[in-house]
Amino acid sequence: MIRTASMFATAAALPLLAAASPPVPPPQSHPVLHEIVAAVSADRLRALDTALVGFHTRHTLSDTRSDSRGIGAARRWVKAQFEQISRDCGGCLTIITPARRFTGKRTPPDGVEVMDIVAIQKGGSDPNRHLVMTAHLDTRVNDVMDATAFAPGADDDGSGIVALIETARVLSKYKFAASIVYSADSGEEQGLYGGHIIADYARDHGWYVEANLNNDMIGNSHGSDGVSDNTTARIFSQAVKQTLSERELATLRYTGGFVDSPSREVARYITALAARYIPNFNFMLMYRQDRYMRGGDQIAFNANGFPAVRINEAHENWRHQHQAVRTEDGIRYGDLLRYVDFDYLAKMTAANAIALASLAWAPAPPAEVEIHGGLSPDTRLTWAAADAGAAAATAGYRIHWRRTAAPMWQHQRYVGDVTEFTLKDLVIDNWYFGVSSVSSDGYESPVVFPGAGGAWPPRQPAPPRATKP
Repeated sequence: MIRTASMFATAAALPLLAAASPPVPPPQSHPVLHEIVAAVSADRLRALDTALVGFHTRHTLSDTRSDSRGIGAARRWVKAQFEQISRDCGGCLTIITPARRFTGKRTPPDGVEVMDIVAIQKGGSDPNRHLVMTAHLDTRVNDVMDATAFAPGADDDGSGIVALIETARVLSKYKFAASIVYSADSGEEQGLYGGHIIADYARDHGWYVEANLNNDMIGNSHGSDGVSDNTTARIFSQAVKQTLSERELATLRYTGGFVDSPSREVARYITALAARYIPNFNFMLMYRQDRYMRGGDQIAFNANGFPAVRINEAHENWRHQHQAVRTEDGIRYGDLLRYVDFDYLAKMTAANAIALASLAWAPAPPAEVEIHGGLSPDTRLTWAAADAGAAAATAGYRIHWRRTAAPMWQHQRYVGDVTEFTLKDLVIDNWYFGVSSVSSDGYESPVVFPGAGGAWPPRQPAPPRATKP
């Protein structure tokens, strides 16, 4: 047998290859998230909601000048809550009030000015990456144009607004890489107007919106279906991005991925976190953008190409939605404070808080994720190296896979700081795959599904702004 120099070199390398060990993954347990869950106060949520109900109505067309009634007084009250939180955290919140005039089927002929009250907790190392929490301040009764009737809106959507304020209070105690935005929208009942204001503001100011968490009716645990359940919630998400081209849609139809949009991955992310950190509480993953033929402010974010979800109680009670306060045939109607379960609302609030915190501490999702493996027993994934904004926070990447009919990711492998990896003996036909970014302390981005259907919006530098909103 003839031995060559190359054979000796290969033999010499074998012990080194055998000794090589897989990269050590960062920790996946985060005690601080338990701390954030514990900090949410059901008593404070009750006090805040009681104050909101006290404005009599928060209808978009109601009084804007009174100090005690109507949408104007409610907006100023929310602004005051954010200002107090900011004082307590040394000025960590910037408060803006973007507004626009709208006309439509549910406005007077000359339209109505709609204003959002927005608090921005600016991030440190990656401030143009934004996580946006929304809820709507306005209320209504049966007649959507009745701006004077008692419309307490304790659950719809007082529950979302007080969760927004409480989340801002809890998270203001921490510093994050990314920016967190708390937006109290108006005009939702008249045409989702407030959602368009903040989503368009984000687009026009060049924000990289990684996720929008819209909270609309999150405090009722006793449904019209007769079910009382304070352990379950729903999370709705868009199946397919609206920004895909016909060619990209054709590819998606052929290769699969109709359940793996960025919005859907944000929903999976929140579902997994809640199950891990909030005792006796779980989300139902809803494969719809919203409830059947209904809508919420997250739709405006989707329309702008941003990932967005709607967080919603599991069992709605229609006697307490859009109803004039009254008693008929012994049945009490109206969205009253007595029908809000504040312990349940505290769990919903905590789910938002830990999701926003985890996302804001994690690196941005990886870009340019692609998959390769046709006619092979192996599957190879590739992705781009983190850009300047995310590189410092990214320690490595994790590959995820699941059966094509499974709703949640089933398996994972940390692969370190590389931009490609081959999974041996995992046939591409039999599984769905994705990649997430991981920080050195173990915070992880949502999973990115390969191809255009799963890609997050491209990151671009924020354009300079010469004018205030």
